[in-house]
Amino acid sequence: MSTEASQNTAGKSRAVVLGIATIFLTYFTYSYFFQILLAALPRITADLDGMRLYSWAVSIPNLGLAFSMLLVGKLSDMFGRRALLMVALSICLVGVVWSALCTSYLMLIISRTFLSIGQGALAPLCFAALGDMFESGERSKWIGMLNIPSGIFASIGPTLGGWFTDALSWRYIFWCGVPLLVLSLLMAIFAMPKHKRAASPAIDSRGALLAAAASSTLILAFSMAGTMYPWGSLQIIGLFIASAILWFWFIKTEAKAKEPILDLKVLKNRIFIIITVAGLMSSFGMAGLMVYYPLLVQGIQGASATENGWIMTPGNFLMYFLGFPAGFILARTRKYKWMFLLGYGLTAAVMLFLILFNASTPLFWGFCAFTLAGIGMGSIPTLNTLVAQYAVPRRLLGVATGMLYFSVMLGQAIAPAVLNSAMNMKYISTLSANLPPEVETMSNEALKTSLVDPRVLLSKSAMDSLSETLGNSGPDGPAILERTIDAIRLAMESGLKVIFIIGAIAMMLTFLTICLLPSLSIDTPPMDDGA
Repeated sequence: MSTEASQNTAGKSRAVVLGIATIFLTYFTYSYFFQILLAALPRITADLDGMRLYSWAVSIPNLGLAFSMLLVGKLSDMFGRRALLMVALSICLVGVVWSALCTSYLMLIISRTFLSIGQGALAPLCFAALGDMFESGERSKWIGMLNIPSGIFASIGPTLGGWFTDALSWRYIFWCGVPLLVLSLLMAIFAMPKHKRAASPAIDSRGALLAAAASSTLILAFSMAGTMYPWGSLQIIGLFIASAILWFWFIKTEAKAKEPILDLKVLKNRIFIIITVAGLMSSFGMAGLMVYYPLLVQGIQGASATENGWIMTPGNFLMYFLGFPAGFILARTRKYKWMFLLGYGLTAAVMLFLILFNASTPLFWGFCAFTLAGIGMGSIPTLNTLVAQYAVPRRLLGVATGMLYFSVMLGQAIAPAVLNSAMNMKYISTLSANLPPEVETMSNEALKTSLVDPRVLLSKSAMDSLSETLGNSGPDGPAILERTIDAIRLAMESGLKVIFIIGAIAMMLTFLTICLLPSLSIDTPPMDDGA
């Protein structure tokens, strides 16, 4: 081999190593914000007096994630992964500083949504970049190994987030993310290989605007239904109709666009559609487990945020780490359906078990449930990404990856809104049936408003206020206070049980959907118009 050829080979190898290092660091940073906020969110909500907007704090940022994931696939196919990665990390950096400085819950939702727009681009870019660099079996191994850094952080993230919240301040969660983002950005600038883009690529701006409008109206409809307006109200029905019209218009636009952000050929692929629908439906089960189970632990069972973190840690670690062996197993066996069935089946069983949880359930059983759910769902994200990429031609790799993540995040945006509405309706009806008669006859409007908000179980200041109002209401005040707190706890427990029931049904439907997946090998050639 000539000296020049050896130098070229060494240069390419060095570029690959630096590119992989950048991808792994970026995905670690992406995982940081997912993992560390899980256990801390209930306390953050109580601290900023935002329990009434709890579902919005999940739904709206997830909408930003979903929209970003849809756009980044096509844009990275056009402009390259490096350019989009630098833009996304810059947005994250601004969003994380903004979040750390917030003084109101509404402002925190807005800043986290801005952060999520950047964050949502990171995972699809990482997976698509690895798809560019490696073929078939090698791609399975590297995408599987991408779960190692996130799996390591998953083992400490929830506990660290709980400790920050209990011992210091939840603001440290965001400030500690700044160095990670700065380092990732520097790696993206200096280590990722440059991409020669096509001359004057056409940007599907109309499609992007329609997708944003359609997604936003859909999330707003679900978020406001049952909380701000009744489900059958003119406002909610109007939003649903507007969303349907906008989605139809979006599809028509994409069919004619020169460079659509969503190539409709991916929607004709049976394998892609099945795993996408399954991923969207499973979001309802995972939202019940990841978003609302912490309310049960901290609000009903009285555990601290740090204890909540310990309960979630093994499951979160497995949920990320198992993607590593899953990639190698897939590369060896070339088959994937059995892993989907095992993962979704086990998670459905966990959600059924979660329905039985109440105030007296030992924390150990929560630990077991989270661990089993981590085993069940651990391989699913890796399988989804790999199978989606194998199912479509290489030229649609970025679009397919972005669309897959968009559908999953759209589900994660819709799910909390639907679940929160169901929880609120059950909470209010149960509370009304169990409040002491003395409280029902009181004319204190501030008291009645506070009772509708179960944050009193999580906030020391809210509990102190309730204690002062009821505890000093007469000789029977302490007894009335105790019965009122019991009524709030029972109402919240009943509302959470409804959420777990909906989550279990969703996971069962997910399992039945994945049963329709063809039993193909990853070596089966992808098709443009079907599978």
